Amino acid sequence: MEEKDHNAIVKDSCCFYRSPPSEAMAWSENMDTLLANQAGLDAFRTFLKSEFSEENVEFWLACEDFKKTESAEKIVSKAKMIYSEFIEADAPKEINIDFSTRDLISKNIAEPTLKCFDEAQKLIYSLMAKDSFPRFLKSEIYKKLIDSQQVGNHKKWFPFL
Repeated sequence: MEEKDHNAIVKDSCCFYRSPPSEAMAWSENMDTLLANQAGLDAFRTFLKSEFSEENVEFWLACEDFKKTESAEKIVSKAKMIYSEFIEADAPKEINIDFSTRDLISKNIAEPTLKCFDEAQKLIYSLMAKDSFPRFLKSEIYKKLIDSQQVGNHKKWFPFL
């Protein structure tokens, strides 16, 4: 038997369990992976609340929901709700966007389209991706999730852990 065949047999018959990357580990790949996973989103929101910046992810989620709106009436009502909650000056969950973006939305809110918040949503996504997301990956919240999932994986194979 050639050496490479022997190695193939050893690799194929190896008895060590190697778990796939945990769900929480996968979130570190990019923010889209995190936001697409409910548990990841919940953990990220908890982290943002601890930093007093949960309005960013709430705005992003509101925009995602808004873009799925089909009824013209609901487009108007949802747009006004998003505007009053996140965009207008002194809004309860005012997001940090530049004046020109805020001004453009203010001018277009009377006749909103499904794209009326796109620029602000991009700015907030970018802010979260460059600022909040890297800090989340270094946070105790994230580290505890990783640790608990790793311990959970070992318990499947080593009941004494």
